[in-house]
Amino acid sequence: MTNLPPFLQLHEQDNVLVARQDLSQGSQVEWNDKWIELQEDIPAKHKFTIETLEEGGQVIMYGVLVGKTTKAIPSGGLISTENLTHATRSYEQRVAKLDWKVPNVSRWQDRHFLGYHRKNGTVGTANYWIVAPLVFCENRNIKVLEAALSEALGYRTERLFTVDVPSLVSKYQAGATIEEIQATPIIQTPEERLQNRPFPNVDGIKFLTHQGGCGGTREDSEALCHLLAGYITHPNVAGATILSLGCQNAEDSYLKTAIQQRDPGFDKPLVMLEQQSSKSEREFIEDAVKSTFIGLMEANQLKREPAPLSKLVLGLECGGSDGFSGISANPALGHTSDLLVALGGSSILAEFPELNGVEQELINRCETQEIADKFVNIMRTYSERAEAVGSGFDYNPSPGNIRDGLITDAIKSAGAAKKGGTSPVRDVLDYTEPAVKPGLHLLCTPGNDVESTTGLAASGANLIVFTTGLGTPTGNPVTPVVKMSTNNDLHRRMGDIIDINAGTIISGEDSIESKGEELLDYLIEVASGRQIPAAVRLKQDDFIPWKRGISL
Repeated sequence: MTNLPPFLQLHEQDNVLVARQDLSQGSQVEWNDKWIELQEDIPAKHKFTIETLEEGGQVIMYGVLVGKTTKAIPSGGLISTENLTHATRSYEQRVAKLDWKVPNVSRWQDRHFLGYHRKNGTVGTANYWIVAPLVFCENRNIKVLEAALSEALGYRTERLFTVDVPSLVSKYQAGATIEEIQATPIIQTPEERLQNRPFPNVDGIKFLTHQGGCGGTREDSEALCHLLAGYITHPNVAGATILSLGCQNAEDSYLKTAIQQRDPGFDKPLVMLEQQSSKSEREFIEDAVKSTFIGLMEANQLKREPAPLSKLVLGLECGGSDGFSGISANPALGHTSDLLVALGGSSILAEFPELNGVEQELINRCETQEIADKFVNIMRTYSERAEAVGSGFDYNPSPGNIRDGLITDAIKSAGAAKKGGTSPVRDVLDYTEPAVKPGLHLLCTPGNDVESTTGLAASGANLIVFTTGLGTPTGNPVTPVVKMSTNNDLHRRMGDIIDINAGTIISGEDSIESKGEELLDYLIEVASGRQIPAAVRLKQDDFIPWKRGISL
């Protein structure tokens, strides 16, 4: 970094600079042919003023209003929670700005990925079977099925190796000699068990649990059914086993209707069992195991085949964000999104609380007034609900976000929105609505990492890229989650959970464009099953449905 300036300006209208590295009080930096003396230590990722700001003055970053000063800040002063409060500009009518500069994608025009083709025309990047409850009362039985099926079918074990005692018993009962018993191999590593799976074309069985389905509002139960329908019809899912108690709010009929709405020709194997209709718990579990086993036999018939990149649906997510998120990883992911859209694929930008302050730009990028109106209505309803319980969007930044330079929600949002690139907005989706068009979609989810990734998968994302500056182990049961770090230090410290490092943008080794291209190449390998992201290897199968109350 010796040949690079120690700071960054993100937009020509900005009146603050971002420290690229730790800067000391009293040191001077040259900016626009003048010297700015730093009034205090400026940690890397934090911001300092390039001019004196009076109390009530506006702070501009990324070319938008991100806060107002609560006291005067001298030139070279550190922006902090002690002198800045959240502020954004109001958003108005749509002024269409659809003159998108389409990136050159000739390099990928003839590329494909190897995926699982479904009869409804979608293509999966994986092939999973899911087992899930319609109501939290069935969580214990889900755990029973997990214990019965996962290790026995070679999918998961927490042990370093397993001991196959049953094979010794079988040989003994068949009359084997002591020598034959001694010659029988019985120790298997997890890798060896995976190689010997009876269903090699099924990537795994995913067991989902939750705390919903009854006891809350009917709205929450219906939303849960639509969420589960999104997973059952997901291109990465071969089939499902659903356990119902029988008396809950989330009725079987709601789920079946939601499935038909999403996929009128639905024909995947689906096992739905109701415990209150069974003769006993023993019979209930036995039916579930046998029916699931038979479903897996059918799911195993499918194999990976070439598919165009237009069949990729990319979820855009960030979490554990830092002051470099909106400068390195997020805009690099935004470029990947633009490349994929130019190739006829789809991308989904979620986390509506983290679009606060950049609404006008997104409104102007909406292809039609109807789409823009839907975005405005959902945003305003969400904001009003949050304010009604005393938790407006300005409460969104976490202590970790603030500590690493994201002082207001508007600063965080302006950087988070960079994940959406520059392409037009083709559609706006409320929570659990499926993405059915090519192009960029905006999806209403909370900023909570797991609730958001859970929603992205339900809307059909068959890949998710998760940018992080502080590090987070979030993954998803059915959609591969690729982690991209915003800074080199995180990549060094938590390399076991990071797949791609965008910190090289900060250190000057890569451009936003080159890193976005590198990411697209990696995603094609992941989609083909040739690369396994850390979140998949580490079984980070996080699943939390969003209750439509307030969650930021």
